[in-house]
Amino acid sequence: MVNERIHVPNPIRSVMTHILEAGLEFMENQNPHDLPKVRGYNIINGRLKSSSDGSTFLSVNPANLSDEVGEFPLSTREDVHDAIAAAREALASWSSTPAPTRGQIIGNMGRLLMEHKEDLVRLQAREIGKTVKECGGEIQEAIDTCLFFQSEGRRLYGQTVNSELPDKELFTYRRPLGVCGIINACNFPSAVPFWKMIPAIICGNTCVWKSPQDSPLLSFALARVMHEAGLPDGVINLVHGKGSGAGQYIVDAVDEGLINKISFTGSTGVGKAIGEVCGRNLVSCSLELGGKNPLVVMPSADIDNAVAGAYWGGFGTAGQRCTSLGNLILHEDIYEEFMEKLMEKVESTRIGDSLHQEDVLYGAMLSEKYAVDFLKGIEMIEADGATKLWGKGRITEGNTPTNFLGNPDEGVFMWPHLYTDVTEDMKCFHEEVFGPAVTVVKAKDFDHALHLANASPYGLSSAIYTNDRLEAYRFKTGIKAGMTGINNSTTGAEAHLPFGGVKGSGNGTRESGIWVIEAYSYWHAVNDELSGKLQLAQMDVDEIEMVEAEVDYSSLA
Repeated sequence: MVNERIHVPNPIRSVMTHILEAGLEFMENQNPHDLPKVRGYNIINGRLKSSSDGSTFLSVNPANLSDEVGEFPLSTREDVHDAIAAAREALASWSSTPAPTRGQIIGNMGRLLMEHKEDLVRLQAREIGKTVKECGGEIQEAIDTCLFFQSEGRRLYGQTVNSELPDKELFTYRRPLGVCGIINACNFPSAVPFWKMIPAIICGNTCVWKSPQDSPLLSFALARVMHEAGLPDGVINLVHGKGSGAGQYIVDAVDEGLINKISFTGSTGVGKAIGEVCGRNLVSCSLELGGKNPLVVMPSADIDNAVAGAYWGGFGTAGQRCTSLGNLILHEDIYEEFMEKLMEKVESTRIGDSLHQEDVLYGAMLSEKYAVDFLKGIEMIEADGATKLWGKGRITEGNTPTNFLGNPDEGVFMWPHLYTDVTEDMKCFHEEVFGPAVTVVKAKDFDHALHLANASPYGLSSAIYTNDRLEAYRFKTGIKAGMTGINNSTTGAEAHLPFGGVKGSGNGTRESGIWVIEAYSYWHAVNDELSGKLQLAQMDVDEIEMVEAEVDYSSLA
């Protein structure tokens, strides 16, 4: 007798997966260091697509402007609509895929990111100019996000709820919102899109992802990794282009009834415009916006530790974080000591391309555009009358700090800038300056410091250095911000902690951790009547009669 293996069909296998065309397409170039130039594509319904009209744009290395990283589609409205159509088509199948299976695919993404981490780190450093060390931390954050949400596929819990009526069961379930438009900034081009899309797809949503214009190759590589992990066609669709182009087309689709959720990281002005569109259509939006993040230092603080936190918060990533230190608020009793130590560090700052130079604090600006905007911010600070202690704008061959490494004319590099004598009535006290610039404010006492910390229109991150437990308590309860560090810098995030702001920094939604699930799902209440008859809540409920007995309790003791 021959034993035959019985084939058991896998109903899930039918939704798995179209593998993108193998390999990368390289273009002729004259890049330095023999670096390749890649022809990139949109990824729509699991297929590589050029723009419908053939238009393209270049991505260049901001640390070496002669290094052309790749050429990418400048997506049209038609391209974006094709991506939305693919996401809408994939929604039914993906949302009905068991959540643990969705989690398995996300776990695969995390493991592939681990496998390719070193290569992706170097690619990110090349495309946006961040240091290799920071890029390594960011790719690790994407990995952590995948590993965290893999398990959430088994914890998308609803509830059973006791009814007030007999023979009735009540339940709650989490349901996906639908098609999510994802728009993220280029300063965190790997961590932030994973913060957004991984919780979106674990909840059963599909996505249209508009890559940052200054990091399209990294986005292309990450999208390919997602598909390699087993992601079905159409679940995540990638389109490249400008914020005013592809980004705007995604937002316009809300008015057209085609998008069910927008998640945006970027400027407060653009965030408000997106909020208006979503508001009039009753569509959910997550807005992670700008900041003018305060860091307070009190006399009881460990001054050396506080200096290290302020220095990193202000100048790490060339100050190009939404959580970068904005207003440094120093108690007048420690002002002189603190500033002397901070100046020593600022003057010794090592700047350069970390792919070719060792031990640099920060590298290039994200792009020429960010450099231009930063210089406008410097002009605003100086027009306000603040006192400049350090900084001379753009680094050039004839305008170079002592510890700059390499050839400054190859890329877009900026001096670190430090300004004192800033007061609450100055514009620069309230406005975000996106780049390596810190404004210093003097405080008379704790109450004055807390007032100053709350006086800006933003409310993203905040920090206080103090060893007085009461001051720490009063600060964390009195500050109006989404995040607070105690004896820690304004920057830094972990994959399982909520991230986001209030006031001009956001609309209260959060990235990361279990809390983000609320932003990508809605609660569905189910009322299951088993009695076979109509029972009316609040009206057919049994009433309990309370009878008062006459007892003299005063005699008991």
